[in-house]
Amino acid sequence: MDAAVRTEASSWIDTVSTVSWASIAAGAIVAAALSLALFALGAGLGLTSISPWTDSGVSATTFKNAAGIYLVIVAVMSSAIGGYLAARLRTRWTGIHANEVFFRDTAHGLIAWAFAAVLSASVLAAAVTHIVSGAASGIAPAAAQASSPLNPSQIYVDRLFRADQSATAPTAAAGNNEAPRAEVLRPWTASFRENSDLAPADRAYVGRLVAAQTGLSQSDAEKRVNDVIVEAKAAADIARRGAAKLAFWMTAALLFGAFAASLAAVEGGQLRDGTWQDRRLVPRPW
Repeated sequence: MDAAVRTEASSWIDTVSTVSWASIAAGAIVAAALSLALFALGAGLGLTSISPWTDSGVSATTFKNAAGIYLVIVAVMSSAIGGYLAARLRTRWTGIHANEVFFRDTAHGLIAWAFAAVLSASVLAAAVTHIVSGAASGIAPAAAQASSPLNPSQIYVDRLFRADQSATAPTAAAGNNEAPRAEVLRPWTASFRENSDLAPADRAYVGRLVAAQTGLSQSDAEKRVNDVIVEAKAAADIARRGAAKLAFWMTAALLFGAFAASLAAVEGGQLRDGTWQDRRLVPRPW
């Protein structure tokens, strides 16, 4: 009779899911909310550390590295708290081997971290964007008040047609040169989007337009075109390296966050089951 009862109980336990979704959701929500609060704090600290004045505030390199480190710290702190709550709030498992309980607690922390990551990327993306845009408007209010976004290529086109004081500009240059600017802007934007350079035919044609509009000689105009192209490539390379570093920092933050959530969940589960006494691990009974 006892054997039959034990068999039925074991069969019933095996058919019930061991995932405590309520505790996982609670830990994930807390982790996401804490991440949002820490991001807001980081935006405030970042604004206080930079300055538009020369020799004031931290350098761009220091700011980027500090921002990356802070991103990792935020991920570790929020994920650890979320994983701890996910394991501490779960129901108690009875008749389970200690190794299985250890695995389940680790899995609960990892699932809570993944839930919080998805929640932060989807639901909280608008809030984070609002915080970042608010910081950007504080740094550059003139850009925030612009009626339409500026095409970055326009900056380099303006440099191409910048008047040279030492050159004698022809009569056409004194008039409206919006048509030549627009004519250069279109191939410039298309070429840099595809090949990060101007096609040889477009480069020669742009040089002739610059010479006609600015009064420079053909050789000087071609040199200006080449110099501006080098500047555009350098700016694109800086943006590429910055995006790569940000991707690496985000990857590190996610990995450290997953580890912190899993480790904190183990401790939370041990405290839930009463097997963490006086900072000494006591094996769970079978």
